Amino acid sequence: MIEINDENIRAVKGEADAQAVYREVKRTGDFAGFARRFMHSDDGRVARNAFWVLTKASDQELSQLQGMLNELIDLALKTGHSAVRRLSLNIIERLKMEEDDLRTDFLDFCLEHMADADELPGIQSISMKLAYRMCKFYPELLAEFKATLESMEPEFFKPAVNCVRNKIMKKG
Repeated sequence: MIEINDENIRAVKGEADAQAVYREVKRTGDFAGFARRFMHSDDGRVARNAFWVLTKASDQELSQLQGMLNELIDLALKTGHSAVRRLSLNIIERLKMEEDDLRTDFLDFCLEHMADADELPGIQSISMKLAYRMCKFYPELLAEFKATLESMEPEFFKPAVNCVRNKIMKKG
């Protein structure tokens, strides 16, 4: 059993460490409390490692964060730490998103980052998935989204991004 504190979260260096912290959070059953405590840390390493630990959780465990959806979106929009952005977007992608959850600032962010050839492939890919999920609620947005995908030149993007693009394009 390890104590969950800034120092121990900062010290997470590999998969075994992340799993050990995850097991302790699972033992307490307080995934939302863990997220609230560490996701806004001024220490980027603490925030990054906390999100990394949260990626180990099951979707059922992560459902505790559903009430924090807007807070997670705000963090993804504002953070200057690319790893925190990528990991927080991964957590957002695993949460439910209903039509009422659509935020135009977040949709604009996702559309911008998915098409930015200079963005990290992980952020591009997850932004594309999230934009697709949001656009599915509105046929006119979905048509515009698909046109954007079609206009993306595959040679400017990494294979992971092109793979996500192709999967979405096949969905029709």
